[in-house]
Amino acid sequence: GSQLVLRAGPSVDVLQELCGQVKAGAVYFHRSVLPGACELETTLKHVMDGLGIECRRFQGELLFQPERILSGSKTPYKVFTPFWRACSASAPPGEPVVKPSKLIAPKAFPKSEILERWDLAPSRPNWAAGFETFWQPGEEGGTKALQTFLKRGVKSYNEFRDYPSLSGTSQLSAHLHFGEVSVRTCWGAAQGLPGSEAFVRQLGWREFCHYLLFHWPNLVDEPFRPEFAKFPWRENKAFIKAWQQGKTGYPIIDAGMRQLWQTGWMHNRVRMIVGSFLVKNLRQHWHVGRDWFWDTLVDADLANNSAGWQWIAGCGADAAPYFRIFNPVTQSEKFDKKGDYIRTFVPELCDLPAKYLHDPSNAPQEILHQAGIVLGQTYPKAIVDLKTSRQKALEAYENIKAK
Repeated sequence: GSQLVLRAGPSVDVLQELCGQVKAGAVYFHRSVLPGACELETTLKHVMDGLGIECRRFQGELLFQPERILSGSKTPYKVFTPFWRACSASAPPGEPVVKPSKLIAPKAFPKSEILERWDLAPSRPNWAAGFETFWQPGEEGGTKALQTFLKRGVKSYNEFRDYPSLSGTSQLSAHLHFGEVSVRTCWGAAQGLPGSEAFVRQLGWREFCHYLLFHWPNLVDEPFRPEFAKFPWRENKAFIKAWQQGKTGYPIIDAGMRQLWQTGWMHNRVRMIVGSFLVKNLRQHWHVGRDWFWDTLVDADLANNSAGWQWIAGCGADAAPYFRIFNPVTQSEKFDKKGDYIRTFVPELCDLPAKYLHDPSNAPQEILHQAGIVLGQTYPKAIVDLKTSRQKALEAYENIKAK
């Protein structure tokens, strides 16, 4: 029964002005672990203390307080498994607070800015056209997504979450990022359900990414493993454009990149495949992938995105070894065997038999002709050779190890 007041400007200045206008006795806010948040919160508390206004923050974004989860030597964890073991051994997160029946409103509401005038929605071009087919923003959408997953998906999550043509993932990432459903609610709802362990562990990975960003705020830009600062990346604008547009000549890569552009989301298994291809086969800096995902994902999250790309690139905390290079053809054959995912997002390959769908460059000319495919015209030729590009990436890695 209350109202939302919108203001734009420096946080401390805006809050100080609003407190005066409504004669506030307290400021309550949701804690953030983003770089600079602690300094902002300290400044805010100092200002409010000077005005005699209570200032309190609450843990809402994470399950555990990152400064309290430390190793035996009182240092932050750098590896996920011992980190999550320590989390699991600590006091469990409390139940979500019950929603109040009403909020106490001021006698007169202060002036609010108008949301439409902030011009946040895309228009020309409207790159979000069609997103409403896939996403229902807001608390109602987040709650619905969680309920759907608990009823249909959590039992089979571990079995089906790696298959991009199936609805095997939770589809909660965007709702979690925007606070439309809380991680504590997800954690509590999954407890005790058959098959929920794998899902809860993924919530743990989300927790670990935010934990890393809290303790190492430079994670956004600098490699966690400093030796990678000297890695010989090879900027190639043609490669980057082909990757962004889903025109690499490798169907699983192209399907993933087109799914991202059309829906604002990409399946997690495919994120790992396209990421590996960019930083290893194409040897483009992980910043390229980080920035593109940040611009295009509806669930773009500073902690997850930064830690995820460093993991893929082999330079992050608890990262996959650099020499672990995903082969897009074998990954496609394993996780999209019949090609349903590829055919959905790369329709020009629809008539190609599954035997050749994962690597059209190796299909006989007669088969390509029957499917109406002309490589280099109706579908791109492969922009790099997988074997050769893999070898060059490994050689580059060996060089920085030697140095």
